[in-house]
Amino acid sequence: MFTTRPTLQGTFGMAASTHWLASQSAMAVLEAGGNAYDAAVAGAFVLHVVEPHLNGPGGEAPIILAPAEGPVRVLCGQGVAPAGATVAHYRSLGLDLVPGTGPLAAAVPGAFDAWMTLLRDYGTLSLAEVLRFAIGYAEEGHAPVERVGATVETVRELFEREWTASADLYLPGGRPPRPGELWRNPALAATWRRLTAEAETEGGADRAAQIDAARRIWREGFVAEAILAQAARPTMDTTGERHTSTLTAADLAGWSASYEEPATYDWDGWTLCKAGPWSQGPALLQQLALLPPRAADLPAYGSADYVHRLVEGTKLAMADREAWYGDAAGVPLDALLSEEYNAGRRALVGDSASRELRPGSPDGRTPGISLHAAAVAAGRTGHLPPPRAGVGEPTVAKDGTTRGDTCHIDIVDRWGNMVSATPSGGWLQSNPVVPELGFPLGTRLQMAWLDEGLPNSLTPGRRPRTTLSPSLALRDGVPALAFGTPGGDQQDQWQLHFFLALALRGRVRGGYDLQGAIDAPNWHTDAFPGSFYPRGMVPGSLTVEGRTDPEVVAELRRRGHEVTVGDDWSEGRLCAVARDPETGVLSAAANPRGMQGYAVGR
Repeated sequence: MFTTRPTLQGTFGMAASTHWLASQSAMAVLEAGGNAYDAAVAGAFVLHVVEPHLNGPGGEAPIILAPAEGPVRVLCGQGVAPAGATVAHYRSLGLDLVPGTGPLAAAVPGAFDAWMTLLRDYGTLSLAEVLRFAIGYAEEGHAPVERVGATVETVRELFEREWTASADLYLPGGRPPRPGELWRNPALAATWRRLTAEAETEGGADRAAQIDAARRIWREGFVAEAILAQAARPTMDTTGERHTSTLTAADLAGWSASYEEPATYDWDGWTLCKAGPWSQGPALLQQLALLPPRAADLPAYGSADYVHRLVEGTKLAMADREAWYGDAAGVPLDALLSEEYNAGRRALVGDSASRELRPGSPDGRTPGISLHAAAVAAGRTGHLPPPRAGVGEPTVAKDGTTRGDTCHIDIVDRWGNMVSATPSGGWLQSNPVVPELGFPLGTRLQMAWLDEGLPNSLTPGRRPRTTLSPSLALRDGVPALAFGTPGGDQQDQWQLHFFLALALRGRVRGGYDLQGAIDAPNWHTDAFPGSFYPRGMVPGSLTVEGRTDPEVVAELRRRGHEVTVGDDWSEGRLCAVARDPETGVLSAAANPRGMQGYAVGR
């Protein structure tokens, strides 16, 4: 099969991410003697600088890690709703949905504390050593990718009229960042320099103490003071009105990143590890549970039967995501992944495309759907976005509303440590830049519902259900593969197709054929309520890449799928690293779509 690049092979270390500067910065850390976790932190902070339309320090970062010795763990970098973020408060403002932009949509920022926690507990380098790459690109400048300037241009009017601190940073002299010209973020560089200096003073010579000091300064020091000042400023959001956040000093001081056991599912010799149902991660596990137990029993790869079966399984899994996932109530995950439950769900997949939202009833429980999602599914609301093809870059409206999001990074080192993370939120178009800090707050609360009693109801102290979904897979019980993608609701659709491509093709050149699986034509459906404001869906929709066999497209249409044929290279932005459990050979690959993801290694 044609591939755009070789699958990289080596024994020293591999890094893959959605931007070449992050990948190379991570590799530089490995070359300097750091481990996978040091490298991931360094690369993540570079992503904040070079992909500000896709993530930032004020956002979130779910992380899955597999130490060379020790269990797989999930590090939750998803912040919670503030204490004052109640359904009653938002309803009192006349809202039916949490706005897609602005301070009302801001959860407690989670990314920074998650990366610091990972560095303290699993890394070996100091705060200054891992931040120096991000500081350098922010202070000395980097040549931005085209999408940064395009995003700024889209929201120019909002910036110039309302979010003037953002205009000061992203429209210097009235011009957005441009490829081939150095763009700088001196305020962000100054933030990291000051934080590092204060942490070194407070923590002394002890590395862990320095990192904990940095975490405290973020939550209670000058960073917290600037965040709270911004949160209190009336800010124009997607409602067309100005609102303030409910975020308080107690909210910032009282939250920290935490470790959890991963959600897992065994399939054909693999064990897939995902974050829990506060994320959409288990949707990938549910999609696998709906398939035959062996890859060899699947329909022919890429055939109409194959795509149809996967798409219909996606619809069922995402319907369950809508009804059952969240952090505001218990989630019957064991039942959702049980063979008894999935045998019944499999029987729902017929020869024709379903246009219904069909959540199941695990253990006989009655599914709960928000009033808005029910109206969307029934076609009683105008919030029906058109099918779209995309490469995981956000679709941004003039008011800053964003669909799709995110970046991704995977690392494996010579000792066998492995990490996968999907940093997101805190986009330049999500909230005004905090002028003293050089980054905005996030908007993850837009994914919670303003209905009481649902697993994903807006609830103080609870996480909004996120789309962020890094993956880590074990082969016969040994960590072998870390992967993920940007793309909001598409993440676990693109990852399913990628993973199955690996499972069906086997191994080449001493490792997994990662690049071929990434390059393979991909697809997605919007046939379920979306996670991003205004929370629409398109029943029966299916978007495929232009490289898809025309006969396959014709057969899918005959089966009732509303097929949109996108550009040849338009679906997915996957990254992956692997370690062959038998030989120890390392592999890496990254997505060519979007012209910025790269893998490096040796």
